Amino acid sequence: MSLIIIGCLVALLGGRIIFQKRRTNLILSFIIVFAAIFMTACSEGFQQVGDNIETGKHNGQTSNEQQETNNKANEFSDKEAKKSTDTSGTTDQIPVELVRVVDGDTIKIVYDGQEQNLRYLLVDTPETNHPRLGKQPYGDEAKARNSELINSGKLSIEFDVGERVDKYGRLLAYVYVDGKMVQETLLEEGLARVAYVYPPNTRYLDQLQALQQIAQNKAVGIWSIENYAQEDGFHPEKKESDAKVNPSQDCNIKGNIGSSGKIYHTPDSPWYEKTKPEEMFCTEEEAKEAGFRAPKY
Repeated sequence: MSLIIIGCLVALLGGRIIFQKRRTNLILSFIIVFAAIFMTACSEGFQQVGDNIETGKHNGQTSNEQQETNNKANEFSDKEAKKSTDTSGTTDQIPVELVRVVDGDTIKIVYDGQEQNLRYLLVDTPETNHPRLGKQPYGDEAKARNSELINSGKLSIEFDVGERVDKYGRLLAYVYVDGKMVQETLLEEGLARVAYVYPPNTRYLDQLQALQQIAQNKAVGIWSIENYAQEDGFHPEKKESDAKVNPSQDCNIKGNIGSSGKIYHTPDSPWYEKTKPEEMFCTEEEAKEAGFRAPKY
């Protein structure tokens, strides 16, 4: 491009000199034609430069537009990801719709527009129809009580900070009815045990363990059967023990020996019907002499 411009200038300068010296029409005509040719070349060269500049601008603009599109796509993706996990780490209660009750610690709900099974966090209830374990003591009672609670008000769930889905594809959450946690009620009434503790999903572990201890002290529900509820699950075979039962109708005080100690229940005890006796007594004094104590209310 530089050579073309220099050629144009030389041609113009040479034409001027020759024109001044000789001033002949023939040479003048030749110079004019030669200059015209070079001027045309110069014009085309400048046009090419302009085209290259314009192309560069266009390419730069296209690159900027592409980058802007990518940024918007990434921003949308980030928003969608945040939307799917925006309850993690919070105590937000999410309203859900009940489909059905599966058992004492599992329900099916409509969450995020889909039907999904939900497993209660931090608790375990006896089985009602397990393919290997079959039906366990207090399994039906736990399911019935769970169904009664779940259908008694507005249902909502709360996620913890850890995994929200277990290896079976079930949601993991705390379950509420009208703001009251269902796990708490099941533990209070001796229909569940604290289990499946996997950090960091332990937000309410301490308070749930405290409720379990109260039920143990009262020897209610699953705690009325000695060694039935243990850390590794339920052991229904422990229910079949050699109970010392007095058949007399007058001796209707039930004595139970469990992890909470020796506890007796009179007919007016709220846990009397659910208590499985290992010994029967005619009077409270007789039960106390045998080392049993009254339940704590």
